[in-house]
Amino acid sequence: MNGNVRPEAMERITTKELALKFIDEQVKLVREQVKDKKVLLALSGGVDSSVVAALLIKAIGKQLYCVHVNHGLMRKNESENVIEVFGKELDANLIYVDATDRFLNLLAGVSEPERKRKIIGAEFINVFADEARKLKGVEFLAQGTIYPDILESFKQAEGKKAVKSHHNVGGLPDDLKFQLVEPIKLLFKDEVRVVGEALGLPHAMVYRQPFPGPGLGVRCLGAITRDRLNALREADAILREEFDNFGLNEKVWQYFIAIPDIKSVGVRDESRYEGWPAIIRAINTKDAMSATIEEIPYNVLHKITARITSEVEGINRVLYDLTPKPVGTIEWE
Repeated sequence: MNGNVRPEAMERITTKELALKFIDEQVKLVREQVKDKKVLLALSGGVDSSVVAALLIKAIGKQLYCVHVNHGLMRKNESENVIEVFGKELDANLIYVDATDRFLNLLAGVSEPERKRKIIGAEFINVFADEARKLKGVEFLAQGTIYPDILESFKQAEGKKAVKSHHNVGGLPDDLKFQLVEPIKLLFKDEVRVVGEALGLPHAMVYRQPFPGPGLGVRCLGAITRDRLNALREADAILREEFDNFGLNEKVWQYFIAIPDIKSVGVRDESRYEGWPAIIRAINTKDAMSATIEEIPYNVLHKITARITSEVEGINRVLYDLTPKPVGTIEWE
């Protein structure tokens, strides 16, 4: 059987009892696969990689080395939070790599979404290879791949194109000797959350906002520039803060800002002011394969708009995306 195909008889993990059974099975499989070798984990700090980290800590303890790569495309204070939670509170073997310049230099001038994703994915592998060379006995690379990643990356029927490439799907280059460890690759996002709670992870971590592997790179639409990336990071932080303030942070499954590489004419201080539009996207879904639009109250939208246009340099409009999935994907790129 293809290991990337979810068996039809596989139960949906909807209860703690089923989650504990899944955890026991995966702990056994990981121990059988890894034995006494070291494992590198691509730890973004998101739900998927955090659940994998907890599973692997339960299975192999200090044989796990968590690698957090700051590719310069993280949300505001994201890397600092990862270091605090995993390096200090959970006492994991945490390797922090600041690769901001390395990634942004490779992405300079690249506007095609699939090429951006492939560059980011390939460079992730290069970073992990560099870190692995510093350790002895590393033979495995763990990843937070989940089932929607696989479904969207490969053709599902003859004649249909892949929706998009995911950096954590498709294996490793032939010249690398790592074997993959992907204990949650047959789970949908809602199942991952149930497993995370069963593992005892904090509620806030389990229900953390989903964040794509390429990070803000697929929300800074078109060719990435540092000034637009900084504006995106600040606008996104305001959106998340106001959703928290109005109690929408757990009502809406995913919400974020995207900024395209276009400018329009605006007015500031009675003068012409050209700026980018900030696009708000807020969706609800159970499995990430389809999504509906969450209706955000106008008073919330007005508050967010006022703050972004007054506090973030370079943005002069705020737009609201009303497109469900399908026809739109959750991310813009």
